[in-house]
Amino acid sequence: MTEEPASNINLPHRQLKLDTLVRLRWLAVGGQSAALLIVHVGLGYTLPAGPAFAMVALSAWVNIFLKMRWPSAMRLSERAATLQLAYDILQMSGLLYLTGGLGNPFAFLLMAPVMVSATGLSARYTFLLGVLATFCASVLAVFHLPLPWPDTEDFRLPVIYSAGIWIALVLTLGFMAVYAFRVAEEARQLADALTATELVLAREQHLNALDGLATAAAHELGTPLATIYLAAKELRDEFEDGDYRGEDIELIRSQAERCREILKQLTSLSSEEDQTYQRMPVAQLLEDVIDPHRGTGVAIHSSIGGNGPEPVGTRNAAIRYGLGNLVENAVDFAKSRVDVSAQWDDAALSISIRDDGPGFSIDILGKIGDPYVSVRSGRSPQGSTGGGLGLGIFIAKTLLERTGAKLQLENQAPPGNGAHIRVSWPRSTFEGRVGVDETPI
Repeated sequence: MTEEPASNINLPHRQLKLDTLVRLRWLAVGGQSAALLIVHVGLGYTLPAGPAFAMVALSAWVNIFLKMRWPSAMRLSERAATLQLAYDILQMSGLLYLTGGLGNPFAFLLMAPVMVSATGLSARYTFLLGVLATFCASVLAVFHLPLPWPDTEDFRLPVIYSAGIWIALVLTLGFMAVYAFRVAEEARQLADALTATELVLAREQHLNALDGLATAAAHELGTPLATIYLAAKELRDEFEDGDYRGEDIELIRSQAERCREILKQLTSLSSEEDQTYQRMPVAQLLEDVIDPHRGTGVAIHSSIGGNGPEPVGTRNAAIRYGLGNLVENAVDFAKSRVDVSAQWDDAALSISIRDDGPGFSIDILGKIGDPYVSVRSGRSPQGSTGGGLGLGIFIAKTLLERTGAKLQLENQAPPGNGAHIRVSWPRSTFEGRVGVDETPI
């Protein structure tokens, strides 16, 4: 499996706001104007002030046009943002051409648009901008007007020094772009994965909320159904045996009675007296987690035991989904067997999941739990529903840790083989009555 597949969740974090680029360009306009005024007016150095200020004014007019043409809150496509950043590189290159090329101390500002791209755009467009900046730096190393300097002196850099500046600029550009892109990409992946986790938990909470809605509906429908039942019973006595109308009335009465029984069952599911529903012992939790994965061709064995009474916790969508995800991962990679066990004492509860598959890849064992990291070595899972994004362990880890659990992931010690996942809670935390089902993420 690919170790770190790219995210395929379509979120707007690769779309820069127009206002962001406009503000950065205004900052550049202010800095360029100040630099030109200090050098030309303050220090009295000779430079082509007319063309230089014209290029600065062009950036100002571009900003004004963009503000008038589109709303500031507009999010640009990657292509549109790349075109604007490419313009910034060309505009800065034009100023450097007029003011000494790479000999100008401000030559390293050519990297700025590429850095913006690395933090906000994809690798493809960042690479294109990096190529453009490198091309401009190469041209400026050879073709440029003299560096502004006192009239009595003719400042010229040695060729070897100019070549050193070019090499330093290109290497710094490449290093900083890759560094900024990797840091930003990790943040984007984490944001994607957390969003996916929140969507999963929201779905579980929605399903749990349906129980409450069913109870409310049962209470609301109870009275009209009782009225229908009584009316049908009285009407049945008005007809003689064998009258087809009496048979229809009897059918209505029987169906009303059936509806009353169904509503009574729905009401009892969420009643405070029904501790089987409100509270879930560990044995029932394991069965609920394991049952959907039976019949997949992998034998699943469960066992429980410990010191003291069996822990009983609140029904919690995060625990059920998180453990279910871990069991699914074990089933996907197991050769023939998965063991799920629970052990407890007076202080803690521990649930272990073991399989006889290839185990965790050694080179990524330390990164398990990060988003978009596939966690197994060897073959790909058969019939996996995870999509290969490496989100399964991350979602499970995030959900379970929010309930107070700690996860330990390792490979089984020889002579055993396969993965071993251990999830543990302080007993007081697991048996607490408030769970993620009742608490918004």
